[in-house]
Amino acid sequence: MKDLIKHSVNGRGGRWRSTLLLTMLTVGQVADSYAGATFKIDDTKWIGVGIGLRSSFTATQNSAGANNNQWSNNFSLDNARLYFNGQMHKYLKFEINTDCQTCGSGGEIRLLDAIGKIEYNPMANLWVGRMLVPGERREMNGPFYSGIYQTFASGTPFEPADYNLTIQNNGTSAGSYGRDDGATFWGSVMSDRLQYAAGFFRGLRGGANVNDNPAYAQKLSYNFWSVEKNPGYYTSGTYYGKGGDILTISANNQYQSQGAGTVATPGNFRGTGVDVLMEKILPNKAVLTLEGDYKNYGITGGNYHTIANSIATPNFNMFAGQAYDLSGMYMLADKMGIGFVQPYLRYVNINPTGSSNRNSYQAGINYVIDGHNAVVSLNYIYGDMATKGLNYTSSAKGAEVSSFMVGFQWQI
Repeated sequence: MKDLIKHSVNGRGGRWRSTLLLTMLTVGQVADSYAGATFKIDDTKWIGVGIGLRSSFTATQNSAGANNNQWSNNFSLDNARLYFNGQMHKYLKFEINTDCQTCGSGGEIRLLDAIGKIEYNPMANLWVGRMLVPGERREMNGPFYSGIYQTFASGTPFEPADYNLTIQNNGTSAGSYGRDDGATFWGSVMSDRLQYAAGFFRGLRGGANVNDNPAYAQKLSYNFWSVEKNPGYYTSGTYYGKGGDILTISANNQYQSQGAGTVATPGNFRGTGVDVLMEKILPNKAVLTLEGDYKNYGITGGNYHTIANSIATPNFNMFAGQAYDLSGMYMLADKMGIGFVQPYLRYVNINPTGSSNRNSYQAGINYVIDGHNAVVSLNYIYGDMATKGLNYTSSAKGAEVSSFMVGFQWQI
């Protein structure tokens, strides 16, 4: 199940479990290779459910001058998701996933994915509804299938669909959590080695997009060694050696006319990137994983950085410039206790057009208990990315600070 809903994230109490148990007794549970539980209705119809949880503790150095010896201490519920998946016909499937919108202050349930799927054969398929916009590997990994817990918070700049946590129609949103409303054609050829995805979406809603132009997204990947096994056009940041030797190179592009800026100063957004994943099972049975991403984003036709974001003049001031994200992981061959130890290093460099550069240095250790289903992570980050944030203006300033985090990830 988890492979079909891997990029969603998930709990309930006794009443929900009782209902689930009753359903299992009534409908019957199918034992297959998917995580979670799958309930068979007949030979072509089934429904699957799953849950996922990510929670962390972070200590961050104070960046304010004389107080930089003080540290903030925060516990965070990062994700609490419910996965639902099913099939009503041989070629017709669906996927609905939820998350908590305000995990830190109540955690209201919000819609994450709602996808209707026409899956005819490996070469040609169509998804419609709300889904991940085809893009760089980090986006397609999602938080649960990246090898690094803080893959987004300390990574390269957001793509348009990640800029706002909620979907709004006031010129400040082009989606939410990497998702947008639209349609994606995807498939694979050449014995599944060449994989493609191409979609069109709503993109920026209102504001600078006065002509209601759609956003377009494309992704093309080639598997040189073993073929990566993922649902649809999704990816993973590591397979912990379970996917064989992997070497995949991908290119992606997004474009929207009037996809940035304000009504008075609209700009055309273009985001282009390439990424590579290499995972090698070494002779001693240890697993080496190397991942790299490069972004080149541009905005033309608008003075997109100079107008402040406000209620009167909402501004979709997207990043423009270049960025790099490089990481290396090494999972030891021998199990220690109930899991495997996987140390890693990561470096991120961001060079905005017309703004100051920013960097992030990261070192960490994963304790891998059950692949992506059960991982405990400990890491250290140093840099000025967090203090400069999404400020890409010429006046952007921020101190280099340290941060420690321990994160827990469970899903089924």
